[in-house]
Amino acid sequence: MKKNYDFSKMQEVKPNYLKKLKQQVTIKLDSQVVEYFKSLSDKVEIPYQTLINLYLKDCAESKKKLRLKWDKIA
Repeated sequence: MKKNYDFSKMQEVKPNYLKKLKQQVTIKLDSQVVEYFKSLSDKVEIPYQTLINLYLKDCAESKKKLRLKWDKIA
């Protein structure tokens, strides 16, 4: 191993473009949702945050409609 290295001819390091494609947010999820994706994460060996992102991305790309059923209040 050299004592000194010459970095003067090194090219400029470009920022990772992938970091620009994602936005960090804070979101509150039901504990059952987190546990579901964590257990799935163990099976498929993908981080659970990535699985949640992939699922939401698929919903957005396919323009999936959310079906809600509200109880009528008398």
